[in-house]
Amino acid sequence: MSLQPDQVLDVCGLPCPLPLLKAKQALSRLEVGQLLEVRATDAGSWRDFASYIEQSVHEMPAREERGRVYLYWIRKGGERAT
Repeated sequence: MSLQPDQVLDVCGLPCPLPLLKAKQALSRLEVGQLLEVRATDAGSWRDFASYIEQSVHEMPAREERGRVYLYWIRKGGERAT
């Protein structure tokens, strides 16, 4: 994987919904266009992150499972027009 994250968030060991909540907090501190890498062990996070990205302005250019660790790369999007 050639994605170079601007920040890495390790939420391994945290149960649902904490991985997604912590990722949302981390994204709020990033600039638009920056990339967040999230490492989680909660299997439910696979579905949670996909659903969140569908409903948000952010993009997930990649995600993968490495053993028992789930990795997500989320690029912060701009504000949604209302």
